[in-house]
Amino acid sequence: MAKDQPQAALVGTPQNPVPIGGKVGMLDLSRRFHKVHVRYAIWPSALRERHGTVCIFQGRTEFIEKYFEVVGELRRRGFAVATLDWRGQGGSTHLCFNRLKGHVRSFDDYSADIFKLMNEVVLPDCPPPYYVLGHSMGGAIALKAATMRGSWFDRMVLTGPMLGVEQLPVSPGLTGAVAKGLSLTGFSRVAVPGGMKMYRQTQHFDGNPLTSDAERFARNLSVIKTAPELEIGPPTFGWLSAAFKIMGELAHDDFPKQLRVPVLMVAAGNDAIVSNKAIERLAERLKIGDKIVLPGARHEILQEKDSIRQEFWAAFDAFIPGAKLKVAV
Repeated sequence: MAKDQPQAALVGTPQNPVPIGGKVGMLDLSRRFHKVHVRYAIWPSALRERHGTVCIFQGRTEFIEKYFEVVGELRRRGFAVATLDWRGQGGSTHLCFNRLKGHVRSFDDYSADIFKLMNEVVLPDCPPPYYVLGHSMGGAIALKAATMRGSWFDRMVLTGPMLGVEQLPVSPGLTGAVAKGLSLTGFSRVAVPGGMKMYRQTQHFDGNPLTSDAERFARNLSVIKTAPELEIGPPTFGWLSAAFKIMGELAHDDFPKQLRVPVLMVAAGNDAIVSNKAIERLAERLKIGDKIVLPGARHEILQEKDSIRQEFWAAFDAFIPGAKLKVAV
Protein backbone atom coordinates (compact mmCIF):
# COMPACT_ATOMS: atom_id res chain seq x y z
CA MET A 1 0.00 0.00 0.00
CA ALA A 2 1.25 3.48 -0.80
CA LYS A 3 2.04 6.03 1.86
CA ASP A 4 1.02 9.09 -0.16
CA GLN A 5 -2.30 10.07 -1.70
CA PRO A 6 -2.80 10.28 -5.47
CA GLN A 7 -2.81 13.75 -7.06
CA ALA A 8 -5.83 14.24 -9.33
CA ALA A 9 -5.50 17.88 -10.40
CA LEU A 10 -3.21 18.80 -13.28
CA VAL A 11 -0.32 21.09 -12.35
CA GLY A 12 0.55 24.08 -14.50
CA THR A 13 3.58 26.36 -14.36
CA PRO A 14 4.38 29.60 -16.25
CA GLN A 15 6.65 27.56 -18.55
CA ASN A 16 4.11 24.74 -18.89
CA PRO A 17 0.46 25.86 -18.65
CA VAL A 18 -2.36 23.32 -18.53
CA PRO A 19 -4.05 22.99 -21.97
CA ILE A 20 -7.58 24.35 -21.86
CA GLY A 21 -10.67 22.23 -22.38
CA GLY A 22 -9.47 19.06 -20.69
CA LYS A 23 -11.03 16.69 -18.20
CA VAL A 24 -9.06 14.94 -15.47
CA GLY A 25 -10.14 12.11 -13.20
CA MET A 26 -9.14 8.99 -11.30
CA LEU A 27 -9.68 5.35 -12.22
CA ASP A 28 -10.18 2.92 -9.32
CA LEU A 29 -8.14 -0.27 -9.78
CA SER A 30 -8.11 -1.24 -6.11
CA ARG A 31 -8.01 -4.81 -4.94
CA ARG A 32 -8.55 -6.20 -1.48
CA PHE A 33 -6.10 -4.53 0.92
CA HIS A 34 -4.51 -2.59 -1.98
CA LYS A 35 -5.85 0.83 -2.90
CA VAL A 36 -4.77 1.83 -6.41
CA HIS A 37 -6.03 4.91 -8.24
CA VAL A 38 -4.78 5.87 -11.70
CA ARG A 39 -4.95 9.47 -12.91
CA TYR A 40 -6.11 10.17 -16.45
CA ALA A 41 -6.80 13.20 -18.62
CA ILE A 42 -8.61 13.72 -21.93
CA TRP A 43 -8.90 16.67 -24.32
CA PRO A 44 -11.10 17.16 -27.39
CA SER A 45 -9.74 17.99 -30.84
CA ALA A 46 -9.12 21.68 -31.51
CA LEU A 47 -10.58 21.33 -35.02
CA ARG A 48 -14.08 20.80 -36.35
CA GLU A 49 -12.59 18.17 -38.64
CA ARG A 50 -11.81 15.30 -36.28
CA HIS A 51 -9.47 12.40 -37.05
CA GLY A 52 -9.86 10.20 -33.99
CA THR A 53 -8.06 9.92 -30.67
CA VAL A 54 -4.38 9.53 -29.81
CA CYS A 55 -3.61 7.73 -26.54
CA ILE A 56 -0.31 8.87 -25.04
CA PHE A 57 1.42 6.13 -23.04
CA GLN A 58 4.38 7.54 -21.14
CA GLY A 59 7.72 6.12 -20.12
CA ARG A 60 8.93 5.22 -16.64
CA THR A 61 9.12 8.23 -14.25
CA GLU A 62 6.94 10.42 -16.50
CA PHE A 63 3.66 12.21 -15.80
CA ILE A 64 0.83 13.83 -17.76
CA GLU A 65 2.18 17.37 -17.32
CA LYS A 66 5.32 16.51 -19.25
CA TYR A 67 3.21 16.05 -22.40
CA PHE A 68 1.21 19.30 -22.39
CA GLU A 69 3.13 20.55 -25.44
CA VAL A 70 2.47 17.27 -27.27
CA VAL A 71 -1.22 17.41 -26.32
CA GLY A 72 -1.50 20.78 -28.06
CA GLU A 73 0.32 19.54 -31.16
CA LEU A 74 -2.00 16.54 -31.46
CA ARG A 75 -5.15 18.61 -30.93
CA ARG A 76 -4.05 21.03 -33.63
CA ARG A 77 -3.87 18.03 -35.96
CA GLY A 78 -7.51 17.22 -35.35
CA PHE A 79 -7.09 14.52 -32.70
CA ALA A 80 -8.65 14.14 -29.31
CA VAL A 81 -6.08 13.07 -26.71
CA ALA A 82 -6.27 10.60 -23.84
CA THR A 83 -3.46 9.83 -21.43
CA LEU A 84 -2.78 8.45 -17.97
CA ASP A 85 -0.14 8.20 -15.28
CA TRP A 86 0.80 4.56 -14.81
CA ARG A 87 0.19 3.17 -11.34
CA GLY A 88 3.25 3.83 -9.19
CA GLN A 89 4.16 7.19 -10.74
CA GLY A 90 2.98 10.71 -11.48
CA GLY A 91 -0.39 11.61 -9.97
CA SER A 92 -1.44 7.97 -9.58
CA THR A 93 -1.04 5.92 -6.41
CA HIS A 94 2.63 5.32 -5.63
CA LEU A 95 3.24 1.71 -4.62
CA CYS A 96 6.01 1.99 -2.00
CA PHE A 97 6.15 3.80 1.32
CA ASN A 98 9.18 5.60 -0.10
CA ARG A 99 7.33 7.39 -2.91
CA LEU A 100 10.55 7.91 -4.92
CA LYS A 101 10.86 4.19 -5.61
CA GLY A 102 9.45 3.16 -8.99
CA HIS A 103 7.73 -0.16 -8.39
CA VAL A 104 5.28 -2.53 -10.07
CA ARG A 105 4.41 -6.16 -9.42
CA SER A 106 3.96 -7.08 -13.08
CA PHE A 107 3.58 -5.27 -16.39
CA ASP A 108 0.19 -6.99 -16.55
CA ASP A 109 -0.85 -4.36 -14.01
CA TYR A 110 -0.01 -1.65 -16.55
CA SER A 111 -2.13 -3.54 -19.09
CA ALA A 112 -4.97 -3.39 -16.57
CA ASP A 113 -4.48 0.40 -16.42
CA ILE A 114 -4.94 0.58 -20.21
CA PHE A 115 -7.98 -1.71 -20.14
CA LYS A 116 -9.64 0.49 -17.51
CA LEU A 117 -8.81 3.71 -19.37
CA MET A 118 -10.11 2.44 -22.68
CA ASN A 119 -13.33 0.90 -21.39
CA GLU A 120 -14.34 3.57 -18.88
CA VAL A 121 -13.07 6.75 -20.56
CA VAL A 122 -11.85 6.49 -24.15
CA LEU A 123 -14.51 4.27 -25.73
CA PRO A 124 -17.44 6.17 -24.14
CA ASP A 125 -16.06 9.72 -24.47
CA CYS A 126 -13.46 9.91 -27.26
CA PRO A 127 -14.00 9.56 -31.02
CA PRO A 128 -12.55 6.64 -33.02
CA PRO A 129 -10.31 5.55 -34.62
CA TYR A 130 -7.81 5.12 -31.80
CA TYR A 131 -4.04 5.50 -32.16
CA VAL A 132 -1.11 5.16 -29.74
CA LEU A 133 1.80 7.49 -29.17
CA GLY A 134 4.00 5.57 -26.74
CA HIS A 135 7.40 6.30 -25.26
CA SER A 136 10.00 3.90 -23.85
CA MET A 137 8.26 1.74 -21.21
CA GLY A 138 4.92 2.89 -22.61
CA GLY A 139 5.98 1.58 -25.99
CA ALA A 140 6.67 -1.89 -24.56
CA ILE A 141 3.29 -1.91 -22.81
CA ALA A 142 1.55 -0.80 -26.03
CA LEU A 143 3.25 -3.52 -28.09
CA LYS A 144 1.99 -6.17 -25.70
CA ALA A 145 -1.53 -4.64 -25.85
CA ALA A 146 -1.40 -4.78 -29.65
CA THR A 147 -1.26 -8.60 -29.54
CA MET A 148 -4.64 -8.92 -27.84
CA ARG A 149 -7.71 -9.99 -29.79
CA GLY A 150 -10.02 -7.06 -30.31
CA SER A 151 -7.19 -4.56 -29.85
CA TRP A 152 -8.60 -1.05 -29.75
CA PHE A 153 -5.79 0.55 -31.74
CA ASP A 154 -5.49 1.12 -35.50
CA ARG A 155 -1.85 2.25 -35.54
CA MET A 156 0.97 2.96 -33.10
CA VAL A 157 3.94 5.34 -33.14
CA LEU A 158 6.56 4.45 -30.51
CA THR A 159 9.55 6.61 -29.57
CA GLY A 160 12.54 4.78 -28.11
CA PRO A 161 10.49 1.68 -27.22
CA MET A 162 11.93 -0.29 -24.32
CA LEU A 163 12.88 -3.53 -26.08
CA GLY A 164 16.32 -3.73 -24.47
CA VAL A 165 18.36 -1.69 -22.00
CA GLU A 166 21.77 -0.08 -22.44
CA GLN A 167 24.65 0.17 -19.93
CA LEU A 168 23.96 -3.08 -18.06
CA PRO A 169 26.82 -4.28 -15.82
CA VAL A 170 26.20 -7.91 -16.87
CA SER A 171 24.24 -9.70 -19.61
CA PRO A 172 20.49 -9.05 -19.96
CA GLY A 173 19.74 -12.70 -19.16
CA LEU A 174 21.74 -12.62 -15.93
CA THR A 175 20.33 -9.22 -14.94
CA GLY A 176 16.77 -10.45 -15.40
CA ALA A 177 17.46 -13.70 -13.52
CA VAL A 178 19.04 -11.90 -10.55
CA ALA A 179 16.20 -9.37 -10.40
CA LYS A 180 13.61 -12.16 -10.49
CA GLY A 181 15.42 -14.14 -7.81
CA LEU A 182 15.70 -11.16 -5.49
CA SER A 183 12.04 -10.27 -6.07
CA LEU A 184 10.94 -13.77 -5.12
CA THR A 185 13.02 -13.76 -1.92
CA GLY A 186 11.62 -10.62 -0.34
CA PHE A 187 13.58 -7.84 -2.05
CA SER A 188 10.94 -6.84 -4.60
CA ARG A 189 10.54 -3.31 -3.22
CA VAL A 190 14.27 -2.64 -2.75
CA ALA A 191 15.74 -0.04 -5.13
CA VAL A 192 18.31 -1.37 -7.60
CA PRO A 193 21.96 -0.52 -6.83
CA GLY A 194 23.16 2.48 -8.79
CA GLY A 195 19.61 3.53 -9.55
CA MET A 196 19.88 6.68 -7.49
CA LYS A 197 23.08 7.69 -9.29
CA MET A 198 21.38 7.35 -12.67
CA TYR A 199 18.36 9.23 -11.34
CA ARG A 200 20.54 12.14 -10.20
CA GLN A 201 22.07 12.34 -13.69
CA THR A 202 18.63 13.15 -15.05
CA GLN A 203 18.24 16.09 -12.64
CA HIS A 204 21.07 18.17 -14.16
CA PHE A 205 21.15 19.26 -17.78
CA ASP A 206 24.89 18.82 -18.36
CA GLY A 207 25.50 15.23 -19.35
CA ASN A 208 21.88 14.17 -19.03
CA PRO A 209 20.88 11.22 -21.28
CA LEU A 210 17.35 12.44 -21.98
CA THR A 211 17.44 15.57 -24.16
CA SER A 212 19.77 18.13 -25.70
CA ASP A 213 17.14 20.87 -25.36
CA ALA A 214 17.91 22.99 -22.28
CA GLU A 215 14.60 24.87 -22.35
CA ARG A 216 12.39 21.78 -22.36
CA PHE A 217 14.63 20.15 -19.74
CA ALA A 218 14.16 23.18 -17.46
CA ARG A 219 10.41 23.21 -18.16
CA ASN A 220 10.05 19.62 -16.96
CA LEU A 221 12.07 20.35 -13.82
CA SER A 222 9.81 23.34 -13.11
CA VAL A 223 6.86 20.96 -12.86
CA ILE A 224 8.70 18.71 -10.40
CA LYS A 225 9.71 21.70 -8.26
CA THR A 226 6.10 22.86 -8.18
CA ALA A 227 4.65 19.39 -7.55
CA PRO A 228 7.34 17.07 -6.12
CA GLU A 229 4.68 14.43 -5.44
CA LEU A 230 4.69 13.64 -9.17
CA GLU A 231 8.32 12.52 -9.11
CA ILE A 232 9.77 9.02 -8.83
CA GLY A 233 13.41 7.96 -8.84
CA PRO A 234 15.16 4.59 -9.13
CA PRO A 235 13.29 1.38 -10.00
CA THR A 236 12.92 -1.53 -7.61
CA PHE A 237 14.04 -5.11 -8.22
CA GLY A 238 10.36 -5.91 -8.70
CA TRP A 239 10.03 -3.39 -11.50
CA LEU A 240 13.30 -4.59 -13.05
CA SER A 241 12.20 -8.21 -12.96
CA ALA A 242 8.87 -7.31 -14.58
CA ALA A 243 10.62 -5.18 -17.22
CA PHE A 244 12.98 -7.97 -18.27
CA LYS A 245 10.08 -10.39 -18.41
CA ILE A 246 8.18 -8.25 -20.93
CA MET A 247 11.34 -7.47 -22.92
CA GLY A 248 11.94 -11.20 -23.19
CA GLU A 249 8.41 -11.71 -24.48
CA LEU A 250 8.83 -8.95 -27.07
CA ALA A 251 12.14 -10.46 -28.23
CA HIS A 252 10.64 -13.94 -28.76
CA ASP A 253 10.64 -15.20 -32.34
CA ASP A 254 6.86 -15.65 -32.32
CA PHE A 255 6.06 -12.14 -31.12
CA PRO A 256 5.93 -10.34 -34.51
CA LYS A 257 3.39 -12.91 -35.74
CA GLN A 258 1.08 -11.91 -32.89
CA LEU A 259 1.09 -8.17 -33.67
CA ARG A 260 -2.26 -7.03 -35.02
CA VAL A 261 -1.47 -3.33 -35.43
CA PRO A 262 0.86 -1.43 -37.81
CA VAL A 263 3.75 0.02 -35.80
CA LEU A 264 6.23 2.79 -36.51
CA MET A 265 9.20 2.76 -34.12
CA VAL A 266 11.22 5.97 -33.92
CA ALA A 267 14.68 5.42 -32.45
CA ALA A 268 16.97 8.11 -31.05
CA GLY A 269 20.40 8.02 -32.66
CA ASN A 270 22.17 8.91 -29.40
CA ASP A 271 20.00 6.83 -27.07
CA ALA A 272 21.89 5.79 -23.92
CA ILE A 273 18.81 4.35 -22.15
CA VAL A 274 17.24 1.75 -24.44
CA SER A 275 18.87 -0.52 -27.02
CA ASN A 276 18.63 0.56 -30.64
CA LYS A 277 19.94 -2.87 -31.61
CA ALA A 278 16.88 -4.44 -30.01
CA ILE A 279 14.64 -2.00 -31.91
CA GLU A 280 16.44 -2.92 -35.15
CA ARG A 281 16.00 -6.65 -34.49
CA LEU A 282 12.25 -6.29 -34.01
CA ALA A 283 11.90 -3.96 -36.99
CA GLU A 284 13.53 -6.54 -39.26
CA ARG A 285 10.88 -9.11 -38.30
CA LEU A 286 7.80 -6.88 -38.42
CA LYS A 287 5.28 -7.65 -41.14
CA ILE A 288 3.18 -4.54 -40.54
CA GLY A 289 5.63 -1.94 -39.31
CA ASP A 290 8.93 -0.18 -39.69
CA LYS A 291 11.45 1.97 -37.87
CA ILE A 292 13.35 5.19 -38.45
CA VAL A 293 16.35 6.64 -36.62
CA LEU A 294 16.65 10.34 -35.77
CA PRO A 295 20.39 11.21 -35.77
CA GLY A 296 21.55 13.29 -32.82
CA ALA A 297 18.45 12.64 -30.71
CA ARG A 298 18.71 11.51 -27.12
CA HIS A 299 16.21 9.17 -25.49
CA GLU A 300 13.25 11.54 -25.03
CA ILE A 301 12.59 12.48 -28.65
CA LEU A 302 9.44 14.47 -27.84
CA GLN A 303 11.41 16.57 -25.34
CA GLU A 304 14.19 17.25 -27.85
CA LYS A 305 15.12 20.40 -29.74
CA ASP A 306 12.88 21.70 -32.51
CA SER A 307 14.85 20.35 -35.47
CA ILE A 308 14.61 16.78 -34.14
CA ARG A 309 10.96 17.14 -33.17
CA GLN A 310 10.14 18.40 -36.67
CA GLU A 311 11.59 15.19 -38.11
CA PHE A 312 9.49 13.19 -35.68
CA TRP A 313 6.27 15.00 -36.55
CA ALA A 314 6.93 14.59 -40.28
CA ALA A 315 7.16 10.82 -39.73
CA PHE A 316 4.06 10.82 -37.50
CA ASP A 317 2.02 12.81 -40.04
CA ALA A 318 3.01 10.43 -42.83
CA PHE A 319 2.09 7.32 -40.81
CA ILE A 320 -1.14 8.33 -39.02
CA PRO A 321 -4.16 8.88 -41.32
CA GLY A 322 -5.48 12.44 -41.31
CA ALA A 323 -2.58 13.86 -39.32
CA LYS A 324 -1.66 17.34 -40.49
CA LEU A 325 -0.93 20.44 -38.43
CA LYS A 326 -3.51 23.10 -39.21
CA VAL A 327 -4.33 25.79 -36.63
CA ALA A 328 -3.28 26.97 -33.18
CA VAL A 329 -5.36 26.11 -30.12
